Amino acid sequence: MPILDQLYRQLVMDHSKNRRNHRKIEGDKVLQKHYKNPTCGDVMTLFIQLSDKRTIEDISFVGEGCSISMASASMMTGLLKGASLKEASQLRHAMEKMIREGDIPEDVDLGDALALEGVHKLKARHNCALMTWQALDRTLDDYEEYSK
Repeated sequence: MPILDQLYRQLVMDHSKNRRNHRKIEGDKVLQKHYKNPTCGDVMTLFIQLSDKRTIEDISFVGEGCSISMASASMMTGLLKGASLKEASQLRHAMEKMIREGDIPEDVDLGDALALEGVHKLKARHNCALMTWQALDRTLDDYEEYSK
């Protein structure tokens, strides 16, 4: 196994076992979305607290699932804390493109989430890697609709 693949595998397992931001966020201005992966049964609830400036002030999740879905959630929450909604949308689309098409974006830094690049070759696991990102998309869509 090439050394980079081994390092990526270790990073995915670390995020899966030592989940970052794995907690509820309490408060009245907290957006939340419960999401279930229909293909495997992984479940999670995403919590997002926005600042008045449309920046993700805090983000977390609770749930259970496979190592890929839990690692992806951990990586995503770490990546998005402090991001603007525009940046979050760019990251979400870059992640989707990397997982579905195998294209690594040059103009967007996916941070630790790059360790999930190999999931592209495992079509049955695409939804695992994208579950939390899809919940983010739906949460922000709901927020935009409500904010009009």
